[in-house]
Amino acid sequence: MSKTEIDRLTAEFFGAFDNRGGTAADVARLRRLMLPQGVIVCTAPAFTVYTVEEFIEPRERLLSEGRLTGFSEWETSERTEIAGDVASRIGEYRKRGTLDGRRFAVDGTKTFQFVRTPEGWRIAAFSWCDKA
Repeated sequence: MSKTEIDRLTAEFFGAFDNRGGTAADVARLRRLMLPQGVIVCTAPAFTVYTVEEFIEPRERLLSEGRLTGFSEWETSERTEIAGDVASRIGEYRKRGTLDGRRFAVDGTKTFQFVRTPEGWRIAAFSWCDKA
């Protein structure tokens, strides 16, 4: 059951950024999917560490103000290891959309750390690296 729950949580995470077909992205749902003290790390183009709130706010603007449209991202492969109430997942993903009028498609790698809380599985941390 745990792997199914982690799969569902991961799919919901990726779906939070989807604004295809004029639908509104729901980046704010990360507040529910993650621990409030969660850590987020981007390794490139500039190594950056975010809190949950620091990560959400600029992405909400980007996805709602018309600069980034037709956007979606999804896993293309993954490996998940579960040990009791902790889990780790590393996966390849793809994202595409139109940014400032220019279409793009990028592949990358994301890694997640999950913990089982009294409310269910939550993301404790995630990191990503896009391929150039």
